[in-house]
Amino acid sequence: MTDKYDFKRHRRLRSSAAMRSMVRETQLQMDDFIYPIFVVEGNDIKKEVPSMPGVFQVSLDYVKAEMEELQSLGIKAVMVFGVPAEKDEQGTGAFADTGIVQEATRLIKREVPRMLVVADTCLCEYTSHGHCGVIHNHDVDNDASLELLAKTAVSQVEAGADIIAPSNMMDGFVTVIRHALDGAGYPNVPIMSYAVKYASAFYGPFRDAADSTPQFGDRKTYQMDPSNRLEAIREAESDMEEGADFLIVKPAMSYLDIVRDVKNNFNAPVVAYNVSGEYSMVKAAAQNGWINEKELVLEKLTAMKRAGADLIISYFAKDVAKWLGE
Repeated sequence: MTDKYDFKRHRRLRSSAAMRSMVRETQLQMDDFIYPIFVVEGNDIKKEVPSMPGVFQVSLDYVKAEMEELQSLGIKAVMVFGVPAEKDEQGTGAFADTGIVQEATRLIKREVPRMLVVADTCLCEYTSHGHCGVIHNHDVDNDASLELLAKTAVSQVEAGADIIAPSNMMDGFVTVIRHALDGAGYPNVPIMSYAVKYASAFYGPFRDAADSTPQFGDRKTYQMDPSNRLEAIREAESDMEEGADFLIVKPAMSYLDIVRDVKNNFNAPVVAYNVSGEYSMVKAAAQNGWINEKELVLEKLTAMKRAGADLIISYFAKDVAKWLGE
């Protein structure tokens, strides 16, 4: 029997769950995910971030248990953010040998050595003013900040970090860090550059978690204007020329066009950062019963991969591991 009408029957490949799974073009898997953690100084601290349900600040004595839980879920990489007890104008805690990220990294590599440690390389959590570099004349001094960022990167690698992830958006940060790592004897440590980081309103909850809100002004002189698309290509191109090994696009959800642009233009792994505001909006809606959290999260994370992300930094990684295991 032939069709009465001359048209394509696309629904044939959607007829059952098994059929849909067989022809699915984009698949999420746990190897895709990097889970951010916030480590604080002190003891016996496991404090939920008020604006990020299910995300905690933890002290060093909780880090081993946290890593073992992540490993049991199939999560193989963490991005470590530090929240120091003391801050100063230079952010010296960022590159101190006993800094909180350095101590957390040593602990992780000692206790759970197979966990890949990605170290956030920035100064904003450590500066008293909350900006990502040294302040001169009420603005961030680009070149003066680079020296401190290079010291931070070397210190983190000496503590055992597997990947350096500089998030400061200073011009030239990749080349300065690359030269510093090479000069210190670490030519094989890759740089996961925050190549395309927008001055976004989606970062608010993170600043609660990392205690990194600027004490004056904003970060619009060094983070990108959300209106700009071609600028993202220029930024990523510079970082690739300077030696970046991964390219991060941050935020992800509202910038999927940029993720695709970066993927199409550069031969390097692209990382989408599913940021705190994107996480908290979903959690708030789910708590109010307005959405199906599992279906929505899996849909939006799949969209990031479909747009071209090879890896996703996400606070949902634990949830996703449980859902994919069902």
